[in-house]
Amino acid sequence: MRASAVPDDCVITLSVADVSKTFKQVNIHKAVGPDGLPGRVLRACADQLTGVFIDIFNMSLIESVIPTCFKQTTIVPVPKNMKATYLNDYRPVALTSVAMKCFERLVMAHINTIIPETLDPLQFAYRPNRSTDDAISIALHTTLSHLDKRNTYVRMLYIDYSSAFNTIVPSKLITKLRILGLNTSLCNWILDFLTGHPQVVRVGSNTSATLVLNTGAPQGCVLSPLLYSLFTHDCMARHDSNTIIKFADDTTVVGLITDNDETAYREEVRDLAGWCQNNNLSLNVTKTKEMIVDYRKRRTEHTPIVIDGAVVEQVESFKFHITNKLEWSKHTKTVVKRARQSLFPLRKLKRFGMGPQILKRFYSCNIESILTGCITAWYGNCSDSNRKALQRVARTAQYITGAKLPAIQDLYTRRCQKKALKIVKDLSHPSHRLFSLLPHGKRYRSAKSRTKRLLNSFYPQAIRLLNR
Repeated sequence: MRASAVPDDCVITLSVADVSKTFKQVNIHKAVGPDGLPGRVLRACADQLTGVFIDIFNMSLIESVIPTCFKQTTIVPVPKNMKATYLNDYRPVALTSVAMKCFERLVMAHINTIIPETLDPLQFAYRPNRSTDDAISIALHTTLSHLDKRNTYVRMLYIDYSSAFNTIVPSKLITKLRILGLNTSLCNWILDFLTGHPQVVRVGSNTSATLVLNTGAPQGCVLSPLLYSLFTHDCMARHDSNTIIKFADDTTVVGLITDNDETAYREEVRDLAGWCQNNNLSLNVTKTKEMIVDYRKRRTEHTPIVIDGAVVEQVESFKFHITNKLEWSKHTKTVVKRARQSLFPLRKLKRFGMGPQILKRFYSCNIESILTGCITAWYGNCSDSNRKALQRVARTAQYITGAKLPAIQDLYTRRCQKKALKIVKDLSHPSHRLFSLLPHGKRYRSAKSRTKRLLNSFYPQAIRLLNR
């Protein structure tokens, strides 16, 4: 139910400059929405159309009602993997109006000014200066710092949700948004945005009948990731010995166990399961896995975790192919295999007579991106043989392209330095506290030494590289 309007409620008012700027930044290569209005029209005719759309947008915010034509959605099933055999192997991506996406960006910018930067610091998705590298590095740092202590081990529970975005209950979300400080009119607008969605499913040239939905945030809308993050911001660890790290709907519970006392960890898992029930999120126990990192010589048998009467499977390797020994050999082998497969189209392009610059661009966009994905989190812990295997792929690509390509080692060093400097400047970053600068008055003689100091606590494996 919509809340009654408050007389002194401050309604958002969009300016002509903001709307025009948003239209001019539209990606013209994006697909056209159900209304048939292409992005290239909004971008090319931004000055002419801004006056019309700003009246529609501001009236929508005043009335807290979104036109039905803006909420129309076409669901396009996108396979999650190469061999999709079941319906759950498809991701329901929502194709919405380009104009509505611009509207959502303007509203999202306003919401971000209200929400504090320190809200849910361990959510690493959909936020500036946050990435998968940061989530992995925080998990590794927390784990390794604990394993330095006597008689300790770590249990890592990788949670899997079933259709997390599609199961958001709008009423529960609006209650949380009011607690976070959003006014009544904006909450009513978001409630109208999440309800009354006419949608159809399109597969090839076939289109289903229209169905109106009142639950969930469509995957593909601009506001959906932010709304999901706000919906799950209160899912945080209740015990100091546990950490809940999130990247969108990928959630990892890191339990730090000392002297075989797992009471706090098991209570945390039970509380998380209860939180999921209260918030209508369905835990997929069959896809939920647990990995135990235990370096002790005298290990005891670890009793498995039980969620909703189902036993969680214990694995030796999981996300990013990291093993329970915190080794990356399996991951690097997978990366090398994928990169080698991409060398074939590179050879084809050379046979077709493409020049070195085009071949180098293809390498940077396709092969180098595979070799350096999240490289700051794993490359420093690789063995020499794994590093040589990665570099062999780069050398082969260099031979094919005939152009000078950067070494993997140099790419790793530069990215570590760049990431470290960004974290130092970002006071809200959860890793900011790990960096310590020199006292005032003392300076390093070179940028190399200064960077080495910054990397000392967060990326210790890079120090050996910088000493060379």
